[in-house]
Amino acid sequence: MTKQAVIEINNVAKQYGKTDVLKDINETVRDGQVICLIGPSGAGKSTLLRCLNRLENPTSGEIKFDGQDITVLSEKELGSIRENMGMVFQSFNLFPNMTVLENLKLAPIKVKHWDDSAAEKVAYDLLERVGLTEKAQAYPASLSGGQQQRVAIARALAMNPKVMLFDEPTSALDPEMVGEVLSVMRELADDGMTMVVVTHEMGFAKQVADEVWFMADGYIQERGTAEELFDHPKTERAKDFIGKIINS
Repeated sequence: MTKQAVIEINNVAKQYGKTDVLKDINETVRDGQVICLIGPSGAGKSTLLRCLNRLENPTSGEIKFDGQDITVLSEKELGSIRENMGMVFQSFNLFPNMTVLENLKLAPIKVKHWDDSAAEKVAYDLLERVGLTEKAQAYPASLSGGQQQRVAIARALAMNPKVMLFDEPTSALDPEMVGEVLSVMRELADDGMTMVVVTHEMGFAKQVADEVWFMADGYIQERGTAEELFDHPKTERAKDFIGKIINS
C-alpha cells in the first residue's frame, strides 16, 4: 500500500537573477519516509530544502503540503504550515540569553499558547529523548556543538511537527560530535518521523534513507534506494560523485 503524499514538488524552479539554481524539480515525500539529498556543493540541495517551507520562494512551480499549495499562501498563512515542518540548520540558532529549557519552551508558549507547565513537561521529555536532561538550566554557550545541535533538534520537535527538515545538520560539528547527532536522527527515523535531510554523511544515508535523491547542476539527476544509488549509480554524474566519495 502506497503511503500518503505529505510533500509534493511540482515543476519547481528557482532563479537568482539569470542563474538557474533549481530546474524543474518533480518529487514526492510520503508519510514516514526518510529522504536524503546528496550531491556536490552548489547543486541546489539547501535551496530546495528551504523552498519546502518557503524560507525561499520558488520562482515557478508548486509545493503542496498535505495537498495544499503553499506557494500561494501569505506569510501569515504560512505560520501553521511551518509549525508542522520542523527545521534544523547547520548553525544551531539557539537564543544565547535563554537556558536550554527556555529555548525549548518558547515556541509552544508563544505560538501554541500552551501554559508554562505543559510546555515544561514536553521540554523535559524531549531533553530526555536527546540525552540532555541534565543541561536544562545551562546556557547554549556552555554546550558543545553536538549538544547544541541536539537541543536544536529537540526545539524543533517541541512543536510536534509532521515533517522534519535537516539542512546539513552535522557539517558545522567537530568529527567526534557528529555521531551523537546522527544517533538522535536515527531514532527519529526509527520512530516513523517523515524526514528530508541534506547531508554529506553517506553512511547515515545508506543506513537510514528510504530514498536517496542525487542532485547536481540544479536538478535531481537520479533517485533510488540507498543500495541502488550507491552500489549501481546509472548516470555519469552520480558515478563520478560517488566514486570520489568512496575513494576519498
